Amino acid sequence: MVDKVHIFSDGGSRGNPGVAGSGSVVYDAATKDTVAEIVYAFGQAASNNVAEYRGLIEGLRAAAELGAREAYVFMDSKLVVEQMTGRWKIKHPDMKALALEAKELADGFERIAYTWVPREKNKRADALSNVAMDAAARGESGIVEEKSILPVTATASKPAEPEPAAPEPAEPEQAELSFDAPAAPQAPSWCGDDTPPTRLVLVRHGQTAMSAAHQYAGHSDVPLSDLGHEQAHATARRVASGHAVDAIYTSPLARCRQTADYLAEATGSTVEVAEDLIECDFGEFEGLTFAEAHEQHSHAHARWLADATVAPPGGESFAQVFARVSAAVHEIADRHRGQTVVIVSHVNPIKAVIAMALGSGPAVFARLMLALASVSVVDVLGPEAAMPMQLRSLNEDGAR
Repeated sequence: MVDKVHIFSDGGSRGNPGVAGSGSVVYDAATKDTVAEIVYAFGQAASNNVAEYRGLIEGLRAAAELGAREAYVFMDSKLVVEQMTGRWKIKHPDMKALALEAKELADGFERIAYTWVPREKNKRADALSNVAMDAAARGESGIVEEKSILPVTATASKPAEPEPAAPEPAEPEQAELSFDAPAAPQAPSWCGDDTPPTRLVLVRHGQTAMSAAHQYAGHSDVPLSDLGHEQAHATARRVASGHAVDAIYTSPLARCRQTADYLAEATGSTVEVAEDLIECDFGEFEGLTFAEAHEQHSHAHARWLADATVAPPGGESFAQVFARVSAAVHEIADRHRGQTVVIVSHVNPIKAVIAMALGSGPAVFARLMLALASVSVVDVLGPEAAMPMQLRSLNEDGAR
């Protein structure tokens, strides 16, 4: 009955583990009408993560019953999103069983994708999960409330009467359940979203003495070299000539802050420091060249290069970099919807954003090359789009 859906789901636990429940909302991606809502209460104590998975499962089940071919899932649980995409391993037995149940449902769709969203963009599902926890506290269990454009199933103990469609909902999670014939949708763009994207202009800092010496430079707070200042200045002029910049965010380290200052001068925008845009912590590899690290830490260096989940001794894995940068970038993009934002950072945080746009993970870092003072551009699209992000350009020579 519905070809493509957006699923927003959430779960919560008061006590963790404790009284728990989940909420799931399914929207018709074409009309933005709500086509299903599910409130699920646990009959016994459960953890927050278990409740999050239950919300996903109920959303997928409802979407399948509606006959959807494509499902795009939006959750504020980074754990569930990363585990369902296969980027994070699942160790807990209970979580493995739930993930398997979700995967079996997901395999029934021709296309499925998972996207993390901030909690404030998941308000409706969050509200339903609180309704579920209230029901669980009263001793209710299972699906205690279900609304759908399909006939209400026997498992729903509180079927709801049809509600009128909300007029022109601004966001999917603000829509009300509609049983009326949907209005004719506007002609979408090729990616399914006509709203202006949030454009991220990713700028790598200019040269430093450590980059010139080909040393691992993570948290070492080294300034730009003379050439680095020239590169940053040239890149700033090129960015200003090609983009109407609304905001600039930078890593806290000097080489990025100095690069950001040139961009602020060229664009007239202010600079805000974002701590999570800092470079990878290379631990004991810091200050060493590739050859020195391989000679002094041959086994650890080889394992680190081969596995994105392995950290250098005393340092940070690329998987950890990917997780923190992903969260920071989602927050920045959400704060500047439809605007152009410059992000001044280091090679690995920028690779993380590019990997996000490609629907990949930290394993792709080694396959990307980013020059000093280079510029890459990523668009962050709205939840109506067929994909959450798009890579517009990669490794432009900003300093030429």
